[in-house]
Amino acid sequence: MDEYNRDEFNAEAENTSVAVSEVEEETENARRILAESEEPVSLKPKEKTSALSGLFDLVSIFASAAIIVAIAFIFFFRTVGVDGSSMYPTLHDRDRIILSAFITKPEYGDIVVTCQPSAYSYIESTLVKRVIATEGQTVDIDFTKGIVYVDGKALDEPYVNEPTYDDESFSGPVTVPEGYVFVMGDNRNASTDSRDYRVGFIREDYIMGKALFRIAPLGKFKLERY
Repeated sequence: MDEYNRDEFNAEAENTSVAVSEVEEETENARRILAESEEPVSLKPKEKTSALSGLFDLVSIFASAAIIVAIAFIFFFRTVGVDGSSMYPTLHDRDRIILSAFITKPEYGDIVVTCQPSAYSYIESTLVKRVIATEGQTVDIDFTKGIVYVDGKALDEPYVNEPTYDDESFSGPVTVPEGYVFVMGDNRNASTDSRDYRVGFIREDYIMGKALFRIAPLGKFKLERY
């Protein structure tokens, strides 16, 4: 390589080295500026979003549960308040009970709520009583001994407040017609029920439901069925 070419080559190499150095310096400056402009990553917004999401899920669960309970009480259950002492000692005045809205064939011992209209305005149409006899059965009562007989057999009635001494205008024996029931209150001598001609037999169509359990007062939920 002659002297002229050697000097030209050295000059070009020197210029290339300077250019590379400048590019590297500019790249380093750009990295430093970018690093200084970046803020530390914060997890708080994500944490806040997660907390809000959890709260929303919880509210949704409670709202869904409330809707399900409301639907159940509209279509499957009813609540009824007890007025008076005719079902004492099983039920007390102002107790609240849950009824099954599914009307099945009533049986002896069921506590039912009836809504049969009465020809006498002073007789309440809504009654809470116990089924004593169903269609086809014959009821008779010995008011001297206070014993109730169904189809000739004396009933064992541990649920009554006292023996049945008050006749309530009853004249027996009587046979329950088809589609009807004979009901009485557990507080036998302070109950207006099927013994009284103003109430009489109750049509099954007028049974609103069977009592399942008590919701008030608290702690006394169970209802004995005999």
